[in-house]
Amino acid sequence: MPRLFTGLSLPADIGFALSLKRGGLAGARWIDPENYHITLRYMGDIDGRVADEVAEGLDMLTGIEPFPLTLSHLGVFGGNKPRALYAGLDPSEPLDRLQASQERLLQRLGLEPEGRKFVPHVTLARLRETNAADLARHIAHAGQFMPLSFTVDRFVLFSSRESVGGGPYVVEEDYVFQP
Repeated sequence: MPRLFTGLSLPADIGFALSLKRGGLAGARWIDPENYHITLRYMGDIDGRVADEVAEGLDMLTGIEPFPLTLSHLGVFGGNKPRALYAGLDPSEPLDRLQASQERLLQRLGLEPEGRKFVPHVTLARLRETNAADLARHIAHAGQFMPLSFTVDRFVLFSSRESVGGGPYVVEEDYVFQP
């Protein structure tokens, strides 16, 4: 069974700029820059027949205009027990619409609804036993950066192997926007 998710790949220059935020944080397992992405919809392990239906169905979602995105800040998931450091995006209606259209399609194909609210981000590090004060210092030092903007003109169907997270990810299909 493939483990699938849809997402946005990042341009190499954006990945490089984000990679400069790496290091200097105890308990952080840094994600390799080649595995940076923005997850749109995680599907998990699905059988081959459904995977084929998903790949075909996603073709219907390419009739949109390219749109800009901007990464502007660092954030943390996990509250008092931080589990991930991420680069956050400015709000984007086109991104929200793309994600919502994928959610509707996948539910029509029989997948369970996504249980979590969509919070677009790029995971930079998985955190384990990271001291909150150290994390706050890291964000204070590395969290301010010039906004990183790029244009989205496609989305990707990724697969991953069973692991703790962070890749490697394989591009199964590339869906180029065709307005």
